[in-house]
Order: sequence, then structure tokens, then C-alpha cells
Amino acid sequence: MNWSALAVNLAASAGAALAVMLAFFAISFRVGVHRIVDIAWGVAFAAVALVTLPLSAGYGDDLRRFLVVAATCVWGLRLALHIARRARGHGEDPRYAKMLARAPGSPAWYALRKVYLLQGALVWIVSLPVQAAAYLPEGPDALLVLGLVLWAAGLGFEAVGDRQLARFKSDPANRGRIMDRGLWAWTRHPNYFGDFLVWWGLYLTACATWQTAALTLVSPLAMTGLLVWGSGKRLLEAHMADRPGYAEYKARTSGFLPRPPRATPVARGTR
Repeated sequence: MNWSALAVNLAASAGAALAVMLAFFAISFRVGVHRIVDIAWGVAFAAVALVTLPLSAGYGDDLRRFLVVAATCVWGLRLALHIARRARGHGEDPRYAKMLARAPGSPAWYALRKVYLLQGALVWIVSLPVQAAAYLPEGPDALLVLGLVLWAAGLGFEAVGDRQLARFKSDPANRGRIMDRGLWAWTRHPNYFGDFLVWWGLYLTACATWQTAALTLVSPLAMTGLLVWGSGKRLLEAHMADRPGYAEYKARTSGFLPRPPRATPVARGTR
């Protein structure tokens, strides 16, 4: 492992993540809608991976480099495209609207500090395994294979859950109902659980040495914290709490890890 080269990569990737967030902030400032930062999240991960690929040439094993960068780009760009399609024709996300309504001073500059720059920093932290893995000279090993299997399982779980929810919402008969079918009957957050698997999988790709395993452990821990206790599950469930049928859905359906729904006498609810 060439630690000096990795340090250069870490600086370049921070610049890439910052550039993506500032570009999306400029767009959001112009249109007056900050929900597009959710699109920037996936794009920023892809940008970090694409910066890492040429910088790591000659330092890391080529197969490991290409596999990890490709996996990150596929995940990030799929997520960005999905969120872009979902947001089309909609106004501000209620979560951001509520936060910015309490902003001291200019809501736009508050959003820059508290949303865009913060998310840029999180992208840099969470992407540490992708950057470190690209500089590992070790060839493919069992942990790389296991990591990519977890990544694929997470990507599939997330994509299927997103597709099921989009199809459910597209049916006018389901307006106002709670989605409790398919993967959504097994966990209230298939997309977040998919992200959880993706990033623990990408972490394993960087675990060929104990040094890189220790250095990058913060990544899956941070992502897990965000998904379960941070801006993911916690905020979404607070927003959904008053929806008719949501309490019953919550009582019978796992909050994160998939499991068969509990049998209850309550009629099927909605999402």
C-alpha cells in the first residue's frame, strides 16, 4: 500500500465531492428547491470513484480497482436516477421545508452549511473503503468476493424495493394507502437495508490488510448510523407517523432487518 499516493487521492476525492455538492447547490439556489441534494448524494459517490480510478493506476491491483469503482458507480448512479425520476414534478421535500423554515438568516445559506457541505463530508467519509481498496496491491481474495456478493444483494434488494414502491404509487387506487406488499411486508425500509448491505460489502473489499480494515471501518458504521438513527429511517418515520394505518403497519413489520411480518388482526394498511 502506497500511503502517500492514497493521501493524494483522499485530497482529490474531497475536492470532487465538494465540487458536486456546490454544483447542485447552485442549481437548487436557482430553482428554489433543495430536494435535489438527494440526487447529488449518489452522483458524489460516483465522482469520488471516478477520480480514484486514474489516480490509483500503478498502485493497486487492476481487477480490484475496476470492480470496486464500477460497483460504486453503478450503485450511486442508479440511486441518483431513481431519486431524480421520483422527484420530477414535485416541490420541496417536506423534511427540508421543515428544517429550512427554522433556519436563522438566509435559508439558502443555511442549507449550504447544514445540508450540502455536511453531505459532501459524509460522502468522503463513507467512500473511504472505495479509495483504500483501489490502492491495495493484493489480488482478488475471499473478502473481495464476499464483499461484492453483499454489494450485489444490497443493490438488488434496494432496486426491487424502489421498483415495488414506484409501481404501488403509480396506481391511483393506492392513493393515501401504506405500501405493505412485497419486500415492504418484510421491512419498512428495503431501500435503507439495501444501502446497509452495499456499504458493508464495499467495506469488505478494502479488508485485505488489517491497516485498511481499521482505517475504513468508520465508513459502514457511519452509513449504518445515518440509515437507522440519522437522516434516514428516523426522519422518514417521524414524517409518516400520522398517516392512517401506519401505526398498524409499524406494529407488524420489522423496522430494518427483514423478517416475516407479524400476524395481527389489523386490516392491511398503506404507504
